[in-house]
Amino acid sequence: MKLFNFFRSGTSHRLRIALRLKGLDVDYIPVDLRAEQHLDAEYKALNPQGLVPALVDEGRVLIQTPAIIEWLEERYPTPALLPAAIDERARVRALAAIVGCDIHPLNNRRVLETLRKTFGADEATVNAWCAKWIAAGFDAIEALLAADAHRGAFCVGHTPTLADVYLVPQVESARRFKVDMTRWPRIQAIDAACARLNAFRLAAPALQPDAG
Repeated sequence: MKLFNFFRSGTSHRLRIALRLKGLDVDYIPVDLRAEQHLDAEYKALNPQGLVPALVDEGRVLIQTPAIIEWLEERYPTPALLPAAIDERARVRALAAIVGCDIHPLNNRRVLETLRKTFGADEATVNAWCAKWIAAGFDAIEALLAADAHRGAFCVGHTPTLADVYLVPQVESARRFKVDMTRWPRIQAIDAACARLNAFRLAAPALQPDAG
């Protein structure tokens, strides 16, 4: 498998974690968003959206992290990223969706570049924008975590799930945008628990070959 991604991309970070949790090796192919390589004709022939990541496996091209991770879960079901119990599966999906549908799209690079280039936002304004939507989502996630009396060290249960795969990259992004994490102790504890696992640690942006 070939993974086209950018070290600092939250969606790429998610997929790297999922691949490592599944124990899958990939050829790492960097796509430098800073140099706008994702807009090159060669890359857009692979992914017409011009977004990262893209996963290529035996000639098939997979795009969009929710679809790619679902494909991985179906093709490589062990270890599972979704719990066996139907109610827990719904909880995992909801927590992941708060990040994937409500926080990340508003903090995506192309949105932030539009704020900068079209609306003249400076970095303080961009950081405040990101902090607003991260805080709204994290407040909800923290409340849901607090209400789960059976939760272990992770978002749902005692092993990492899709919810943790989505949450950890968003925590990384929050720190990059200078968001004070102290008001979300449960999220911080989950991030720390995940950081003790190689699958999460080795997927971190700073450890990727294009991070330098």
